Amino acid sequence: MKRMAVVLAAGQGKRMKSKLYKVLHPVCGKPMVGHVLDTVKATGSQRTVVIVGYGAEQVKAHIGQDAEYVLQETQLGTGHAVKQAKDLIGSEEGTTIVICGDTPLVMAETLEGLMTLHEGQHAAATVLTAVMDQPAGYGRVIRGEDGGVLKIVEQKDCTAEEAAVGEINTGTYCFDNAKLFAALEKVTNSNNQQEYYLTDVIGILRAQGDIVLGYQAHDAAESIGVNDRLALSEAEGYMRQRINRQHMLNGVTIIDPASTYIGADVIIGSDTVLYPGTQLKGKTVIGEDCVIGPFSEIEDCVIMDGAEVKHSVLNQAQVGARTTVGPFAYLRPGTVLGEEVKIGDFVEIKNAVIGDGSKVSHLSYVGDAAVGKNVNVGCGAITANYDGFNKSKTTIEDNAFIGSNVNLIAPVTVGKGAFVVAGSTITRSVSENDLAIARVRQENKPGYAEKIRSRAKAKKDQSSQS
Repeated sequence: MKRMAVVLAAGQGKRMKSKLYKVLHPVCGKPMVGHVLDTVKATGSQRTVVIVGYGAEQVKAHIGQDAEYVLQETQLGTGHAVKQAKDLIGSEEGTTIVICGDTPLVMAETLEGLMTLHEGQHAAATVLTAVMDQPAGYGRVIRGEDGGVLKIVEQKDCTAEEAAVGEINTGTYCFDNAKLFAALEKVTNSNNQQEYYLTDVIGILRAQGDIVLGYQAHDAAESIGVNDRLALSEAEGYMRQRINRQHMLNGVTIIDPASTYIGADVIIGSDTVLYPGTQLKGKTVIGEDCVIGPFSEIEDCVIMDGAEVKHSVLNQAQVGARTTVGPFAYLRPGTVLGEEVKIGDFVEIKNAVIGDGSKVSHLSYVGDAAVGKNVNVGCGAITANYDGFNKSKTTIEDNAFIGSNVNLIAPVTVGKGAFVVAGSTITRSVSENDLAIARVRQENKPGYAEKIRSRAKAKKDQSSQS
C-alpha cells in the first residue's frame, strides 16, 4: 500500500516572537521541520507534501528536493491547509499521515505503529493520542464502546465529563487518502473562528459508518507542539535526553549527561568517553575508543578511532586515529590531521594538512599549509599566510624541524629533513637537509642596561618636579 505524508508548516508562529520562521527553529541542532521529515521518511513515505505559507522560501531552501510544496496563501485552518494538497495527491490510493511541522518529538516507531494499526484494521482514520495527567488546553479524544474514536472535542467545547478525560489529540493523524479528501469537501467553517478544522473530518467519517481508531503514544512528550520559546526549551530537553540515552545504550560513556550536548545527526562509536561540557554538533562523526572533553565544542568534524580532544574547539576538521588535540586548541575549517599527530595548547590550525606523527605542541599558528610526516613545529612558530591581499601556501616536508618563534612567510617550502633555527624569519625556500638561519647577529653592550635604568629614573624625577 502506498504511503504518503502531508506536513503542515504554514503557520506564522507569532508566539515565538522571532524573525525566524517557526518550523525552522532548531531542536538539538536541527530545524523542527527537519526532524518531522526525517521521521516521516523513516516510515517509507513515497510522497511528502509540505504545506507552506509564511516564510515559504526559507522552508523550501532548507528542505530542498526532499518534498513537494503547496502554498497556503491564507491560513484558514488545518482542514483548509490539508486540502491544498488535493491537486498533488488527492487522486492517489493509499495511506496518508498528516503531521504538524512543529512536533519534532514524534518518533518513527510511533508513526509506524499508528500506520500498522490503521492499515491492519482497514480504518478510514486513526488518531495519534497521548494520555496526560494535566490535559488542559488540548482537544479530548472521546472513544465509543467499541474502543474506536467517536469525536475530538476542543477544550473550550468540553462538558465537565469530557474535560475529565485524560486522553488528548496530538494533532497527528493517519487517513485513507481517498476518504480524507472526500471528507474535506464536507468540512465547513461554521464556527467562531470561521476556519476549516481537520478534526471535523473525524466526525464526518464516523457519521458515515467508517472505522475511526485511536493509537496511543507510549511517551506523552511526543505530543508537544512548539508554539513559543518555553515549549522550544521543553522539546530541546526531551530530545537531548533521548539522544544521550540512545548513545549510552550503543556503548558510549557519557560522564554527565546533563552537561553534555549531542546534536541529532551526530554519530559516535562504542567505548568513546564524553566528559562534562562537551558539545557535539552538526554532522560530526566520532570513532571508537575516543576521549572527548571536558569542555570541547566540535561541529561538522570527523574524529577517527582512539583520538583525544580536550578543552578545544573544532569546526569542519578531520582528526586522525590516535591523534591528540588540546588543551585549548582551535581547529578551523579545512584542517586535516593524520594519525598520531599532537596538537597542543593554544595552537590554531586552519586549512592545513598535517601528516602522521607530526607535532605542533604549543602557541603556534599553522594556516594554509601542507605539513609532512614527523615534522616538529616549535613553540610560537607561525605560517604567515596573508600579505594583506592574498593568502599563500606554506609547505613543510617530512622530518623537517621548525624551531621556536620561527616565521615562515608564505609562499615558502621547507624541504625534507631541513632544520630552521629558532627565531628565524624565513622568506626563501629551504632545500632538503639544509639548515636555515635568518636573524640579526647578537650584540652585547657591557653595562648598558644600567645606563638605560639611570636615564629612565632621571626622566621620571624631572617629570615629578615640574
